[in-house]
Order: sequence, then C-alpha cells, then structure tokens
Amino acid sequence: MSIYTKFGDKGKTSLFAGKVVSKASLRVNTYGSLDELNSYLGVILSKNKNKNIKKNLEVIQNDLFQIGAYLANPSKLNNQALEKHLIEQVKLFEKEIDGLTKKLPVLRNFIFPGGSEVGASLHFARTLVRRAERRVVELSEKEKVGNEILIYMNRLSDLLFMYARFINKKQNKKEIIWLSR
Repeated sequence: MSIYTKFGDKGKTSLFAGKVVSKASLRVNTYGSLDELNSYLGVILSKNKNKNIKKNLEVIQNDLFQIGAYLANPSKLNNQALEKHLIEQVKLFEKEIDGLTKKLPVLRNFIFPGGSEVGASLHFARTLVRRAERRVVELSEKEKVGNEILIYMNRLSDLLFMYARFINKKQNKKEIIWLSR
C-alpha cells in the first residue's frame, strides 16, 4: 500500500467516520496540534536519559494518539474507557508533580525556559501542550469534547514544567529568574 493517496492534494481530509473536511478545520487543527506535540516528545525521548521520565513520556505519547483518534471521530463522542483512563492519568500526573515539588526549590518568581538541552526541550514541549490545549478549548466551545481532555492537557503542561525543572536540577543548570523592570 502506498503512503500517498493524493486525496489531500486539494486541502481536504477524511475523519474516521468518513466525513470529508478541510485540512484547515478547527477539528483537524486540534488533533494536528496534538500530533505536533507528540512528535516533539519523540525528539525529547531521543535525548532523555531519565528512565522514569522516558517511561512516562511513552505513556503520554500513547495517550495523545488516543485523544487524537477521539477528536478525529466526532461520530463517537462517548468513549468512557478513554475518559476513565485520562482521569487516572491526571491523578498520576498530580502524584508525580507532588513528588517532584518536594525535590525542587520553591519557586517565588517566573523562570525563563532553558537549561540543559532536555530541560529546554521539556519547557518547549510545555508550550506545545498549551497551544494544543487552546485548540481543544476552542473546539469544545463549538462542539462536544470530553472535559477530561481539557483537564489532562492542563495537568500535562504542569508535569512537563516540573520535568524540565527536575532535569535541569539534576544536570546542575541554574534556573534564571525573571525580574520585572
């Protein structure tokens, strides 16, 4: 089977249920943002040496595919298994964030994204989550989207921020504090 179908040559794509939409549609933009984030997590995984973070990012990549598939299939909006999984994932994210918080200095100011290559990459991935989250919010204002996805995305950005801080601390990279002028 060929990788190209030529179907999209005119700026259209098919959703799972067969509905043809513009590649510029909000729905396609939304799951496209998730795909972009997922790809960048793959870049991070190629550089990251921390086994716990690696394992968790691989689970997150799978979650993002599941969410993308859910969003690409508007005819099947009730996916209770996915919703339950995302709720459980949020609990695990919160537990992980709480554990990392105990290992890191208290933040009293904003910090600049940066540090080590992996730390800076995790900061960048956090911004990709926020962009994807904004797309999910925008889509949810027009069509039904499970609230669990919004919660998951919000907590995922927090987790990636904490992973960035943790990696930078492990690699002795100083956090640069933003000071308002």
